[in-house]
Amino acid sequence: AGTAVSRVALYEPPFTVGEADPSRREAYRSRLVALLAADDRGGAVELFMTHIGLPPEMIAGARRSPAWPGLEAVAPTLAYDDELLGDGAPPLDRLALVPVPALVMAGSASPPAMTEAARTVAEALPEGTYRELGGQTHDVAPEAVAAALREFLLP
Repeated sequence: AGTAVSRVALYEPPFTVGEADPSRREAYRSRLVALLAADDRGGAVELFMTHIGLPPEMIAGARRSPAWPGLEAVAPTLAYDDELLGDGAPPLDRLALVPVPALVMAGSASPPAMTEAARTVAEALPEGTYRELGGQTHDVAPEAVAAALREFLLP
């Protein structure tokens, strides 16, 4: 049976809203599979970062960061993420079936595509609430999320 879920909270769900170019998604998928088959984990992470819209200078900085080996270690999971996301659109029909209060957050300094996806998900949830965290990006400060979660989970 499992544990009943009484509330759900999300931060910047990984969906794409609006018209997506299927050929771009398929090119990404094909290249990702090839890089992972060649065990080019760094190439796979870089491809993912490019695919989601990070500029080259940010990717170069990420490659030099101490976090890069950790990203390469989990690179094979990018294929799983891609498979689960399908065409990248929010599963509106499935979201409409979530019967509990849901908080969907995004950072006010995040790219517009991320805030738009979060708003769309919140609107699709029967008891969804959208909340923008001021000054936050996708690399959100833990204390910012913690404050919003406290308010949502402990009303």
